[in-house]
Amino acid sequence: MAIAKAERLMNLALCLLGTRRPLSKRELRDSIEAYVEAVRPGNGAAGSDDSFNRMFERDKDDLRELGLVIETVENLDGEVGYLARRDSNRLPPITLDAEEAAALGLAAKVWQQARLAGAASGALQKLRAAGMPEDLDPYEPHGALEPRIPVHEASFEPLMLACRDRRPVVFEYRKATAARPETRSVEPWALECWRGHWYLAGWDRDRGAERVFRLSRITGKVRSRNGRFTADIPDVVTVRETVASWAGETADRSALIRLRTGSGYPLRAKATAVRELGDGWDELEIPYGHGLDAWLVEFGPDVVVLEPAELRADVVDRLRAVAKG
Repeated sequence: MAIAKAERLMNLALCLLGTRRPLSKRELRDSIEAYVEAVRPGNGAAGSDDSFNRMFERDKDDLRELGLVIETVENLDGEVGYLARRDSNRLPPITLDAEEAAALGLAAKVWQQARLAGAASGALQKLRAAGMPEDLDPYEPHGALEPRIPVHEASFEPLMLACRDRRPVVFEYRKATAARPETRSVEPWALECWRGHWYLAGWDRDRGAERVFRLSRITGKVRSRNGRFTADIPDVVTVRETVASWAGETADRSALIRLRTGSGYPLRAKATAVRELGDGWDELEIPYGHGLDAWLVEFGPDVVVLEPAELRADVVDRLRAVAKG
């Protein structure tokens, strides 16, 4: 069975690499013997278009996992075709010095998840095949370091693959101010970890603008969509800078809050002025930027916003949304 699958994958890869125009599922099915067998009458339940579709999608994902860049193209009639351009699947000569190899080795050790660890190990093997010296151990110069980036969100892996393959996605997203999630159609650009949370940057098709999404607020499955990106991908995707500005890291105003004594130490650390009010309360002046309302809500009844009025209204709206469930 393993040999049969390897032969099927090889035949599919050769078809996709050898064509000058996108091939439809129907054309690929008729060109590869294993697919012909899957839909041949008399094969029972397995002999069906559904069986072929499942087999083809698995094979396509396996080839992409192996590093083959497969493009999905939709023609004027709405029919979807597939091809693997040779210029997109050809590696230039690779030469790495000891420091570069060590950096790649550290990156490969970052991932805790088994599947990502396997992909990273496979990438190092490909680099060795492309020219990285066999006797060079990329882990040795920094062997005492054990970097880790934890990923708990189920949406991370499908989004990572969608970013890599440039595939649009659809998912349910619950904003901090909303009681229920809503559907978002996104062209994913990049993932980045900031302050212990993962964020996705991309083009929101419904809003026609760049957006950043926190993965912990994605509910349900991430579903891929056919077709190409409609918006240009920027040369530099500033996920961290965007999230930092939303979180008030680039604040240029001040807010006045009342904070219960003995609580809210992260707020006290950011305060530019603190005044004791008595009766178990203090008055703090803190930097005010986008996202401060979401942060203040986390402290619940220990915080009361005094000014500005717009910040107070935003905090009240968020508390009401939480109360509605």
